[in-house]
Amino acid sequence: MSNVHVEGSRADSETVVLDDLSRAILSFESEWPKHTGEKEEAMRARLVLEPARYYQLLARLVDEPAAQAHAPLLIGRLRRLREARSARRARLLG
Repeated sequence: MSNVHVEGSRADSETVVLDDLSRAILSFESEWPKHTGEKEEAMRARLVLEPARYYQLLARLVDEPAAQAHAPLLIGRLRRLREARSARRARLLG
């Protein structure tokens, strides 16, 4: 995903920065934590993204160190939700 870039010339002084769309997605998800029809309408209107694309990008952001640095509480919550869904699927299949 090309949503981050690195500023600086040395590894110890580099800063990872999210692009505008990534920051907008994280902000939007903070405002709309529950999946509803209204949320889908809002993501189309505000972000100009279809829900499937929005959730694809959000899933990638959950694994981005820059997203973790930008919104640690949100990313932590999303990771816990993902782990809980994965554990639930494992129990159902196992």
